[in-house]
Amino acid sequence: MTTTTAPSFTVAPHTIPRAKSAGASTRLLHAGAATLHDGSGPVNVPVVRTSTVRFASSAALADHHHRRAAGERVASYGRHGLETHRALEDAINTLEGGHRAFLTPSGLSAITLVFLALLSPGDHVLVADSVYSPVRRVDSTLLQRLGITLEYFSPSRDDLAARIRDNTRLVYLESPSSLLYEVLDLPALAAIAAARGVTVATDNTWSGGWFLQPLQLGANISIQAATKYLAGHSDVMQGVVVTDSPALTAKIAAAYEALGLTIGADDAYLALRGIRTLPVRLAQHQRNATAVAEWLETVPQVARVFYPALPSDPGHALWKRDFSGASGLVSLALAEGLDASSAELFVDSLQYFGIGASWGGYESLVQIASPDRLREHSVWTETQPVVRLHVGLEDKDDLIADLQQAFDKTVAAAEGLKRSQQHRKAA
Repeated sequence: MTTTTAPSFTVAPHTIPRAKSAGASTRLLHAGAATLHDGSGPVNVPVVRTSTVRFASSAALADHHHRRAAGERVASYGRHGLETHRALEDAINTLEGGHRAFLTPSGLSAITLVFLALLSPGDHVLVADSVYSPVRRVDSTLLQRLGITLEYFSPSRDDLAARIRDNTRLVYLESPSSLLYEVLDLPALAAIAAARGVTVATDNTWSGGWFLQPLQLGANISIQAATKYLAGHSDVMQGVVVTDSPALTAKIAAAYEALGLTIGADDAYLALRGIRTLPVRLAQHQRNATAVAEWLETVPQVARVFYPALPSDPGHALWKRDFSGASGLVSLALAEGLDASSAELFVDSLQYFGIGASWGGYESLVQIASPDRLREHSVWTETQPVVRLHVGLEDKDDLIADLQQAFDKTVAAAEGLKRSQQHRKAA
């Protein structure tokens, strides 16, 4: 009997020697490729699952420990990740232009990792008030107990320089912001923080890392929920932290190791598969979302549309300067006369938009924005219901027709209620 041994392979560096001037899509498609020792290799990086790494000798194991301590990405245990993980890390580094990427079990765990890695008791953090709402839960349940102070501020209204203290260690941002997509002047904010020696971290999930590279605009750390656009198929929970320098990499790596963070090889494979189609998926999301947003501006039942790619959006100029495109997230505020019950009927009447809290997959989703979460945004002073749409990859005409029929039902119900109330008054 002949025993067949699976061919061993290595993950190529995230640069392409033969195509150093290649375009972004080309670099992303070829980043982290698997290469066999004879130069051939599989198109897709295989899934390498293991909990244990076996070594030829005690000296080899000790060598791996020393190399890891020196910052090399080598594995002496399965938790450290093997070739599938390395390929994903390299692809994300190519996407974000970073020094190193760290893979975490969720977007929120990526955010929490940054806080725990960089902050100590007595430290002060400035946080944009329109960030992903669970950040506030991390603050109230964990960071306050550790003696870390988070102060929320409006990046567009407050003077960041005046708010930085001697013990400020981090400025945490998100651009565009959660729910209302407020675009921040990231280069200006980063320059202010840098002048005081303060690290800047920003949530880059909205752009998928494709439409914005925060590290090139002055941020030091870029965070994404890879659950969303990076994986892109609504089948992965994952986060990623990308650093811009060896010093920050060392700090994040120490906390990452201490917390025992890791992801499964299958999830790494799924996210890597998603990244390969990221440019074409986001292009279609943008086409559809722009068509929907432009149409919503013509609808009488809509008071305002939130989408930075619209010329009417307050953040349009900054978006046009810093971003290369827009994703599939569009929010709308209903017009006066349509209340919370109208918003609920509108959402429930949609057929192609599933009701769900996430976004970034191929499918369209809808959710009513919680009034409590909206009140966290200093730029929002209105009282109308706000509905968030994730515009997926379906035919845009079908999505618009679906929205139209939902508005028709909502208006009919509101008018029926108004007539009923008038009839009761007359009686």
